[in-house]
Amino acid sequence: MSTAFVSCSDLSFSWPDGTPVFDSLSFTLGGGRTGLVAPNGSGKSTLLKLIVGELRPAAGSVTVSGTLGYLPQTLPLTGDPTVAEVLGVAPVIQALNALEAGDAGEAVLAAIGDDWDIEDRTRAELDRLGLGGLTFDQRLDTLSGGEVVSLGVAARLLARPDVLLLDEPTNNLDADARHALYRVLDEWRGCVLVVSHDRALLDRMDRIAELHRGELHVHGGNFTAYEEAVAAAQEVAEKNVRSAEQEVKREKRGAQQARERAARRASTASRNLKSAGLPKIFAGNMARGAQESAGRANDMHAARLEGAQARLDDAERALRDDATITLDLPGTRVPAGRTVFSGERLRVRSLFAGDGVDLTIRGPERIALVGPNGAGKSTLLRLLSGGSPDAGVLRHGPGRVAYLSQRLDLLDLERTVAENFAAFAPDRPESERLTLLARFLFRGSRAHLPVGALSGGERLRATLACVLYAEPAPQLLLLDEPTNNLDLVSVGQLESALEAYQGAFVVVSHDEAFLASLGITRRLGLDGGVLSEAGGATPER
Repeated sequence: MSTAFVSCSDLSFSWPDGTPVFDSLSFTLGGGRTGLVAPNGSGKSTLLKLIVGELRPAAGSVTVSGTLGYLPQTLPLTGDPTVAEVLGVAPVIQALNALEAGDAGEAVLAAIGDDWDIEDRTRAELDRLGLGGLTFDQRLDTLSGGEVVSLGVAARLLARPDVLLLDEPTNNLDADARHALYRVLDEWRGCVLVVSHDRALLDRMDRIAELHRGELHVHGGNFTAYEEAVAAAQEVAEKNVRSAEQEVKREKRGAQQARERAARRASTASRNLKSAGLPKIFAGNMARGAQESAGRANDMHAARLEGAQARLDDAERALRDDATITLDLPGTRVPAGRTVFSGERLRVRSLFAGDGVDLTIRGPERIALVGPNGAGKSTLLRLLSGGSPDAGVLRHGPGRVAYLSQRLDLLDLERTVAENFAAFAPDRPESERLTLLARFLFRGSRAHLPVGALSGGERLRATLACVLYAEPAPQLLLLDEPTNNLDLVSVGQLESALEAYQGAFVVVSHDEAFLASLGITRRLGLDGGVLSEAGGATPER
């Protein structure tokens, strides 16, 4: 087992507005594979940036034993760099080419250094990740999103790090690319820390580290074992809450009964004193004694009630608040049989083979569009959203089309959630807009945060609110890899929103567990430029 490790000691970090993320966070992760999980916004990506030094902590320290490699969550999906430049091997390959052409100068030899086998090593790494078809001079903007992610992983592996940090490495990857990455990590012998919501990947981890309420808790075993442990702990927590609630009720009832008994005794004693004809000073002393006794009893019951309430508070803190979205979207209803889109012989560049692709969408169909990276799925979604093909005819039915791209770039990052929502639904009263945002879990001050400050899951919820409650409501919804960057709670919230949606939708996703939850009625496969019915639909609801 590798001796590489990552250690954080008393790490504290807050955003410029003073919002705390970590306070005195301490942990050590050694060799092997660790999956890092937490709700969106808990600080997973922030923690990785603190470890690599992109962010500076307010206090505490980070220690990394060995060389460090880091794959961020956001990678450039377009641009001029070549494959060789992204991999960081361009200068060496250029020097090898110069040497082959007869230039054996000192600068050329210095550029090559010990990397005489760089082309063979690079080819081997690309092959391992399913990128064997790429050429070194191929430009980045000719690659799919999944190919860019796999290329980023290859670049990190070529540097031979001892410690590898991966932030959502399976985003945009098709099934083949995911399994290639799984095999690479299965063979990893260093220290790897992976942020992911991919259950299949997390089930290959040696341990799961959970960020929860500013603390890191490490669970031995894979994600399935972690879920079982959390479920068992939640069952105990729920029992503790019920028991503590009953204790609080008993103490409140006991305190009330004690007050009533004291009042009855005081009333009886007062009558007895009057009938006994005792001197006033003696009667006053007895009354004060009774009051003091009642006061001590009240203090005792108050202390017991305070202790019971404290135990209830502790029990409730152990419960998890995985809030769900509950929506009603009648305005999105599409009658069965209504055509919302039709396209014939659609072609874009060389993506679609032969005479192009034909596609008709009718009624509230729930369509999964699947296929390998680079097949043209995102391009087809852009055509459905109103893009122009190079050839062919397309027609949209009545109703609005809403398109959520992989980049979630529909909203103005500088404006708040509430301001963006007002732009999409200007005729709704402000009070109604705030009520609707609360259904998407933007309550109180959360509705007035700038979109640029939101996590991936929060930004998706804000975008869904604007899209689904815009005027007019969308009749066709297009989603391109919507679960990318989402924690598992947020994926469940997205599933709830789509459950309420009553129009047609087309979703591109490599997440089979997510697709299985949506009640898909039609499955289309795009591969080799050919669009075909792929089967595998779930029964229509």
